[in-house]
Amino acid sequence: MLSFLLTPLYTTVMAVGVYGKVSIIFSWFAIFNVILAYGMETAFFRFFNKEENKNKVVGTATLSIIFTSALICILAFLFKNQISQTTDIEVEHISFVIWILLLDALVIIPFAWLRANAKPVKYAIIKITNVAINIGLNLFFFLLLENLSKHSGFFESIYKTDFEISYVLIANAVASATTLVLMLTFYSKIKYVFDTKLWRQMIRYAIPVLVAGLAYTTIETFNRILLDSSLSTAVNPEDEVGMFSACYKLALFMTLFATAFRLGIEPYFFSHAKSENPQKNYARILEYFVVFGSGILLTVVVFSDVLKVIIIRDKDFWEAMWIVPIILIASFCLGIYHNLSVWYKITDRTKFGAYISVVGAIITLVLNVWLIPIISYKGSAIATLAAYGTMVLLSYYFGKKYYPIPYNLKKIGMYLTTSILFSLIYFYQFRANYFIGITMLIVFLGLVYFSEQKAIKQLLKK
Repeated sequence: MLSFLLTPLYTTVMAVGVYGKVSIIFSWFAIFNVILAYGMETAFFRFFNKEENKNKVVGTATLSIIFTSALICILAFLFKNQISQTTDIEVEHISFVIWILLLDALVIIPFAWLRANAKPVKYAIIKITNVAINIGLNLFFFLLLENLSKHSGFFESIYKTDFEISYVLIANAVASATTLVLMLTFYSKIKYVFDTKLWRQMIRYAIPVLVAGLAYTTIETFNRILLDSSLSTAVNPEDEVGMFSACYKLALFMTLFATAFRLGIEPYFFSHAKSENPQKNYARILEYFVVFGSGILLTVVVFSDVLKVIIIRDKDFWEAMWIVPIILIASFCLGIYHNLSVWYKITDRTKFGAYISVVGAIITLVLNVWLIPIISYKGSAIATLAAYGTMVLLSYYFGKKYYPIPYNLKKIGMYLTTSILFSLIYFYQFRANYFIGITMLIVFLGLVYFSEQKAIKQLLKK
C-alpha cells in the first residue's frame, strides 16, 4: 500500500526513466528480502507453537537471522562494485540498499514475536510509524525541500538536484532504522540461546517456504529486471520499466481485495478442517471470492481511465495502460490460486506449494525472455498472466487428486468468463465509452443478482 500511496507523488516529480530505476531497485529489494528471511519467520511460528521451551525457539531464530544477515551484508559491501555492474545500479544506491536490507532483516523475528505473543496494538503502531515516516520524508524531500533551500542555509546544504533516487532510499533507510530502534526492547529481553538441533529442524521446515517465496517474487518483480536488460538499444529500457510499473499499480485494487480475503479466510480454513464436510463450505467460499473479484475486475477496467488520472499523474506513463486488464486478470488468478491452495495446507502437503510456484516462476522467466524483445512490457504482462493461470490449473488438478472439493465449476466459469470477456472487449474495443462500459457492468451485476438471489436475501436478513 505504501508504494501505491507514493505513486501519484513519484509520477508527478520523477521522469519516466527515473521512476523506472526506482522500480528496478525495489524489484531487487523484494528478491533479497525473501533471501535474508529464508522462511525463518514461518518456521518461527511453527516451532514457537510446537516447542515447550519458547525461549530456545526465539533465541535460535534471532541468532540465525542476525548471523546470516550480517554475513550477507558484509559480503555485499565488499563486492558492491561488482554488484553495481551486475545490476546496473549506481554504487551509492547499492550502499543504501544494503543498509535497508540489513535493518529490515533485523526486525523479522521481533515482529514475528509480537504476533506470536498476541501484541497487535504494538505491532500496528510500529508498522504504521514506519509508513508515516517514509511518506512524510518523501513529501518533505520532493515537495518542501527545494523551496526551503531558498530561504535557509541548512536546507540549502542538503538539497541536491537530480537526487530523487537517493531521497527515496534515504526515506526508506530512516523509516527502517526507526523501526529497529523501536524494536530494541525485544533484543534486551530475550535469552540468546542457540540450539543446533532445533536450528536444523527449522531450516528444513523453512527451505520450501524460501523456494516458494523466491518463485512468487520472481513472478511479481523479476519482469522489471528482465525488461531493463532484455530490450534493445532502440528504446530506453528504464522508460519502459517506469511506464510498466506505474500502470501495474492499478492492479492493486484486486491485490488488496485478494490479500484481505485470504488473511480473513485462512483461519476459517484451518479451524473448520476437522468439521463435518468442510469441503462444501470451501467450495462456496471460492464462489463468493469469484463473484466479488469479477465485479472488481470489471469495475476497475471500466473506470481505469479515470483512475489513471488520480493515481498516475503524468501522461508520459500512460502509454503502458494496455497492460491493465491483463495484470488485473493475473492478480485475480493469484487470488483464486490462494483459495484453491487450501488443500495442500490442510493436508500438510506444503511442498506442492513450492512445486507449483517454481513452475510459475519458470513460465515467467521463459516467456519474459522470449516476448520482451518482441513486444516489450506487453510480454511481461502476458507472462505474469500465464504464470498465475497455470498455477490455478495445477492447484486445482492436484487438489482434486489429494483433497477433492466440490467446486461449482459451471457457476464459477460463468462469472469468470463473463467478467473477463466484458473487460477485454470493453478495454480493447470500446475504451472510454462509458455508456457501453457501465451497461456491461450493470448486466454483470444483474447476472450475479439473479444467480445468487437466495444467498443475497439470506445475507440481507442477517
